[in-house]
Amino acid sequence: MHILDAIDRRGSFAAAANELDRAPSSLSYQIQKLEQDLDITIFDRSGHKARFTEAGKLILERGRMILAATEKLVNDASVLANGWELDITIALDGILSVEDFFPMVEELGNISSTRIRLQEEILAGCWESLEQGRADLLVCPKPESIPQDVKAESIGSMTMVWVASPEHYVHKRSGVLDEAARAKYRVVAIADSAREQPAMTVNILHKQPTLTVSNLAAKVSALKSGLGIGTLPRTVAEPLIQQGSLKKIADTHDLKIDILLAWKRNQMGEAKSWCIQYLKKNWPMNNHNN
Repeated sequence: MHILDAIDRRGSFAAAANELDRAPSSLSYQIQKLEQDLDITIFDRSGHKARFTEAGKLILERGRMILAATEKLVNDASVLANGWELDITIALDGILSVEDFFPMVEELGNISSTRIRLQEEILAGCWESLEQGRADLLVCPKPESIPQDVKAESIGSMTMVWVASPEHYVHKRSGVLDEAARAKYRVVAIADSAREQPAMTVNILHKQPTLTVSNLAAKVSALKSGLGIGTLPRTVAEPLIQQGSLKKIADTHDLKIDILLAWKRNQMGEAKSWCIQYLKKNWPMNNHNN
């Protein structure tokens, strides 16, 4: 099941073998043996690229449910036995810096062998990851509403500023960059990572030309290349402005957003509790809110 999952996610036997640190021939043998044991065909090999059959897709989908249930079983047993989870996943919105979490990882490693995953999500994908159990903790901007079964606390804030390339024609305009004015310029946005929930958008107007990229680094590159306007965290924008790579758009209002720490109320272990207390006390953004 791990092999099937890796093949589907990575797109090929070779890429899956690289992820699992196995030889491609070993993966092929395992799949062929599974097909023989079950007397079904998992992959259609008639074309240039092996594709899942309908039966193969069923095994993949149900297999992932079994894998998730197995991991939860082992983790729950570990919590019951010693209070500390085997694994904990912390989802963070893509506008936040993963480096802000490194001190927490270091300190938790001094007291526990819990394995930590730092997982980037975007907009609605943040809350979907928490709802579906892909994440144990979530750090992200405050949404309009919070699910009832989720506990959330504000741990800081951050400021977003409107920027564009120094050569972008937005700097030649006059007057306040209100919504009517903004609608004339292409906006650069990061794609929502939600898989099933409706995607969210922020600062994108109806029918506004849009360039959507996959992460913050790509957004910065697109803005520097003059492909549009957009907002960036001030801590990211200021060094680029000082370097001359970007320029703040005149007559725009900075956007201050609250940063939340959120978790499911009914699922607690020692590592999760420790991380909550650590982030509430030490969240780096508290050092540069304004």
